[in-house]
Amino acid sequence: MADAAAADEKAPIAVPAPSFPVKLLIIVSVVALLFGVGGAVVAVKLLGGSDKGAEHTDEHKTEAAAKPEAQSGAAGKHGQTAVPGVMFDLDPFIVNLADVPEVRYLKLTVKLEVESEAVSTELSARVPQVRDAVLVLLSSKDVNAVRTTQGKFQLRDEITQRVNGLLPKPGVRSAYFTDFVVQ
Repeated sequence: MADAAAADEKAPIAVPAPSFPVKLLIIVSVVALLFGVGGAVVAVKLLGGSDKGAEHTDEHKTEAAAKPEAQSGAAGKHGQTAVPGVMFDLDPFIVNLADVPEVRYLKLTVKLEVESEAVSTELSARVPQVRDAVLVLLSSKDVNAVRTTQGKFQLRDEITQRVNGLLPKPGVRSAYFTDFVVQ
């Protein structure tokens, strides 16, 4: 029996295994590091921009500053002017669209940006003519022409041209839609 007790003392003692394998810990650390670096790169791209974009923005600013304000009529396309003009409100329009098989309606509220108070006064005197010109234009459109963004921009330009055609000197910079519903 003494031999059996001596054999038990010389037998290696089993060491308990660590609760987390070292390989798993290394893999998780590397994956977390990659996600962190990837997130930082995405954040810098989205929020910080790039040097090329900054150079392009600086060039654009200097070109915009070099243009004189006398060209505000040409620069006023789609409301992109340096100095905002006077706003002239028109009552809402409700018209039948020119769709043949179905009856469709357009409800539209328009605000006109004019260059000065004098143009606003001239428009106030010609409200029936302005409304008639816009009503005829709107009722000639079909639903496919006014639903797209490009169609809305085209409609905005056409309204501006028609109203400017009624004035002795063109003074409307742009038309803005504040309410646009097609049904």
